Amino acid sequence: MFSSERAVVLAKREWALSLRGVSEQYLVRAVDHCKETLSWMPTIAEFLTVVRSLCNSAFPEAYAAYEEACMHADHPREHVWSHPVVYHAGRLSNWYQLRRGETRVMFKVFAEHYRNLCQRAMDGEPFVVPTNTALPDKTPDTLFAFIARWGEEHQLTPEQAHTLLFYLTKPKGSGPREVLLNNAKRLLEVWHRADIALPDAVV
Repeated sequence: MFSSERAVVLAKREWALSLRGVSEQYLVRAVDHCKETLSWMPTIAEFLTVVRSLCNSAFPEAYAAYEEACMHADHPREHVWSHPVVYHAGRLSNWYQLRRGETRVMFKVFAEHYRNLCQRAMDGEPFVVPTNTALPDKTPDTLFAFIARWGEEHQLTPEQAHTLLFYLTKPKGSGPREVLLNNAKRLLEVWHRADIALPDAVV
């Protein structure tokens, strides 16, 4: 297509500048798509149209993503998300607010996070949904049994009890234990469970 080596160099530079910021995975997919569907080399404009189409099709529509986040805000790590970006947009929007807030307010908050995360994903940043970390079972006959019994006494699910008492797995007086304990106290406030007193040790 090019009449000289100089024309090739200029074309490569123009393509490189035009495609700057597009992640490798979408470039590869777009090249494959063009090879399968076009009988000619696409112009830069045509190629960018293919890239945008592939990028947009990778993510759910914003309101559908918002509805998915709201529907699974109670147990976000137990849901198989349509795309990891939906999970992270929900996390940044605050799961509790997604459950309780007004749609007209929360959708705007969610949509802004979602658009930013989609762009970051298109730029090549990886996103994954974290998996639940099992409670370390260092003393199964004491700590694990205590948490299970304590949870039953306070009418909590095993997951809720483990989340609240996870600080017991850390050494007394340590920074991580203090952080986890404060998180547990805030969680009780969110759940409106002022009747629950958090234990200082396994008894």
